[in-house]
Amino acid sequence: MSGIWLKHQKISEALAKEIRSGGRRPGEQLPGENALAERFAVSRTTVRAALAELNEAGLIVTRSGKGSYVLFDGRPLDTPLGWARALADQGIASRVRTITVEEVNDDALAERLGVESPVFVRVARIRELTDDGSVVSYERSFLPPVPGVRELPREGPAEMSLTEVMRQAGLHPDHGEQRLGGRRIDAREAELLRREPGDWFLDVQRTSYASDGFFVEHVVSLLDPGHFQLSLEFHGGP
Repeated sequence: MSGIWLKHQKISEALAKEIRSGGRRPGEQLPGENALAERFAVSRTTVRAALAELNEAGLIVTRSGKGSYVLFDGRPLDTPLGWARALADQGIASRVRTITVEEVNDDALAERLGVESPVFVRVARIRELTDDGSVVSYERSFLPPVPGVRELPREGPAEMSLTEVMRQAGLHPDHGEQRLGGRRIDAREAELLRREPGDWFLDVQRTSYASDGFFVEHVVSLLDPGHFQLSLEFHGGP
């Protein structure tokens, strides 16, 4: 037992140093257990002990239910990093075009998210593949009108890194939920996606909160089912 204790102590101390020194950004997700086990040449049991210690120290937040992720052409995407980063990490070249940036009032969304103010900054974008120009997603991000975000409607739909805008505004996703459904697109959506009204698309909705529970972002994405799919993992049996 003492050998395991020493190993997990060394791992937790190394990771704590990376976090405290700024080597890992606030809200950044640590690598998975397998990756950490390979990095430190230890077992996953030892890694879990190290992560539990970091969690107790308040340096990370660990939650179950992480065994689902989005695939693009069979390749897993780490969607909390944002679609651009997730696609780029898989070697998929894409570009984003901002359609509208506007302030909206949505009482129903505010009630659903449990936030007091019904005011959001909504950024609507489409994503294209650079090799053939095909549109693979239409995304609408609803952000709280905090400094650094509330000015966006006045600046107009200039090309932007929404992830960077959020980072500079202090919006760091820590946890949340993601829901997947499917529906037929309407005429406006079909025009943006260059498809026919009534075509079937995946409807993915993701809501993110900061570690203190502050609302960070609500994203509604229509994803081309010819490229995207959802993968679920499970372990063990009855």
